[in-house]
Amino acid sequence: MNASPADQRRLVEVAQLDARIRQADGARKNPPQAGRVQELLARRQELSQELSTRLGVRDDLRTELSRIESDVAVVDARASRDADRLAASSNSKEAQGLESELAALARRKNDLEDAELAVMERLENADAAVAEQEALIAATNAEGAELSAEGKRAVAEATAVFDAASRDRAAIAGELPADLLAMYDRLAVRSAGAALLRRRTCEGCHMVLAGTDLGVLRQAAADDVVTCPECGCILVRDDESGL
Repeated sequence: MNASPADQRRLVEVAQLDARIRQADGARKNPPQAGRVQELLARRQELSQELSTRLGVRDDLRTELSRIESDVAVVDARASRDADRLAASSNSKEAQGLESELAALARRKNDLEDAELAVMERLENADAAVAEQEALIAATNAEGAELSAEGKRAVAEATAVFDAASRDRAAIAGELPADLLAMYDRLAVRSAGAALLRRRTCEGCHMVLAGTDLGVLRQAAADDVVTCPECGCILVRDDESGL
């Protein structure tokens, strides 16, 4: 195939734009923040499950504390009632029984108050554990929100690059011979498509060409479309090719 050196050089521009398009497309579909955001989502789920467990423990302790406080109230009511009855009683046997019951109620209240203090201490620790977990979730949410915002900006920037490069590519490709562009598109599936030959090195695969291959290129006319013997892309020659 033959094509003017100018058209061949424009193929390099197309190849560069295609590389930019691929890079921008990858960046907009998978921004660098995406991996960490997924990690944070998984981490938040773990933290939320642990928070549910800690909330359950705290709720159980609150229920237990409420029960003890209710029992204390019952004991106090019975003790108040018995004290009133004792104050009004003139029967020694009845008074003795009331005194015995008041003593038992006092011991019961003492036991309940000890249990109440123990539960309150455990509840304080449970409240601290819940607050700690909520702080971890809040920090995870904050980092996730920040990364999500950064990711949206990165996607917007990559989309802008993608759109601009696509427009430029279409404009250049529209000026190239159809058969030359078709050859480029076919080769671009498995190589850079087109690249400069600089200092005897293909910039598509970065391989230094052998002497025999360079000899063949020296004999080719300026408008001959030649390919790299290593990667198969169209080799575009200029004054810096080293031929």
